Amino acid sequence: MNVTIYHNPRCSKSRATLALLEERGLSPEVVDYLKSPPSLAELSRLIALLGITPRQFIRSGEAAYKDLGLSDPDVDDPELLQAMRDYPALIQRPIVVAGDAARIGRPPEAVLEIIPT
Repeated sequence: MNVTIYHNPRCSKSRATLALLEERGLSPEVVDYLKSPPSLAELSRLIALLGITPRQFIRSGEAAYKDLGLSDPDVDDPELLQAMRDYPALIQRPIVVAGDAARIGRPPEAVLEIIPT
């Protein structure tokens, strides 16, 4: 099974999640999403795999969230997706995808639900 982690090397949860996968003997594909942001289609796919909304997928504590006025309830899903594409630091992290399932690694152990044992 292919495993991918959307990783931010500066994030302690992301580093801990990657280490957890490696401890399990996995060699995941590592996507540094800050350097290579996901496309709008890939963001939509991740959100669908996670079973959440774009608003649940966005990091509301980031400066760009406030600067762009994304807390406004009138900001729709396509606008949120575009903001995450343009400002990838807004994307929740880390995200692990295994097959047709995905989890956000907060806490890191949450990803074990989709990793084969």
